[in-house]
Amino acid sequence: MVTPDRHQLGAVAPRVIRLAGGAGLVALAITIVLALVDGDATRFFRSYLVALLFVLTIPLGGLFFTIVQHLTRAGWSVALRRLMEGLAANLQWLWILFIPILVLVISGRADGLFPWLDHAHHDHALEHKAPYLNAGFWIVRAILFFGIWAFLSRFFFRNSVAQDASGDVRYTHAMQRLAPVAMIMYALTQTFAAFDWAMSLSPHWFSTIFGVYFFAGTCCAFFSSLILLVFFLQRQGKLENEVTLEHYQDVGKLLFGFGVAFWGYIGFSQFMLIWYANIPEETTWWIARTQGPWRTFTWLLFIGHFCIPFVVLITKHTKRHRIVIAGIAVYMLVMHALDMYWLVMPLIPDALHHATSLQALGNEIESDPAMVGFTPHLMDVTCLLGLLGLLVAGTAYQLRRCSLIPVRDPRLSESLAFENM
Repeated sequence: MVTPDRHQLGAVAPRVIRLAGGAGLVALAITIVLALVDGDATRFFRSYLVALLFVLTIPLGGLFFTIVQHLTRAGWSVALRRLMEGLAANLQWLWILFIPILVLVISGRADGLFPWLDHAHHDHALEHKAPYLNAGFWIVRAILFFGIWAFLSRFFFRNSVAQDASGDVRYTHAMQRLAPVAMIMYALTQTFAAFDWAMSLSPHWFSTIFGVYFFAGTCCAFFSSLILLVFFLQRQGKLENEVTLEHYQDVGKLLFGFGVAFWGYIGFSQFMLIWYANIPEETTWWIARTQGPWRTFTWLLFIGHFCIPFVVLITKHTKRHRIVIAGIAVYMLVMHALDMYWLVMPLIPDALHHATSLQALGNEIESDPAMVGFTPHLMDVTCLLGLLGLLVAGTAYQLRRCSLIPVRDPRLSESLAFENM
């Protein structure tokens, strides 16, 4: 039974907006001060890019799963769908956070972040990639990506909310008709965004499944965030009857399947194929991440992002205990943040090109970890918390005036009666 007084944010919304938004702005101010003291603009923008990618993956996952619900005409998830739409709706304004990166590229000072922007080089490989990796086309693609994401998130959110008032089934049909095209648009834009904003940091390196790896991380971030959002709302007395342990279990299954098992499978597949082929252009990216201090990070991700949650989440009992699954969700978000850090921060050392052996290179990196980009800084944390605070405030803002569930969706009754067993 749907209880109207318990599926509105009400007074919770302004409180969250003030606290999360204020904390986010304070954390960003601290980050700027730390960056000015440090004096290394490239180091700041790498921290900023890590935080931006982490925050961006959450609404992107929300958009993906919203599209999936309409594509498959799912009924079990209807009670959760408005929260997915609310998270995805942040894509209508998140482009603002991308402006600093965009300005850096337009100014021509981003070659420390994206080496392919340095037109003074005489690199044969990069010259062949220049028709794709050039500032003008890169900027056009970025605008296109954000434009498509904003349009899709707005379309699904507005149609879903409009149905709350009228109950007209034509809104459901409209969303179902767009879903197949939307999924294709989503898959292409997210894949190429991953290439442009993460893989092109090491422009000589390439991986055909890098976009899939990034997508798996997106699923990890979104399903973890969805669990925490539901948990928070129920602690505030919202959705206590509408979202049950059955829904927790299914979202936990998806976190296990996509965010743990699939992420581990794609990560290992990428490593194994590159290791087996042993092609110099492909191994450099992995060499930087398996030498010196980054070797510890690589093992930490393998054990912490795959092995531990695989064992913990494989049973239904952890997925059906609200506090336990919420704790696991927090843990997985931390692992996902480390994953984004591991993707962006390492540098391919110049010493690699004249190393006589892998052992000799490893010894050189151990004596100077900065040559592979290992320079942890407090602004890595403050920047991440700053953008995350803005995302939390943005989500509360999107959901502040609408029902937390699609109250007149034709499949809502199926979701309210859903049982796993």
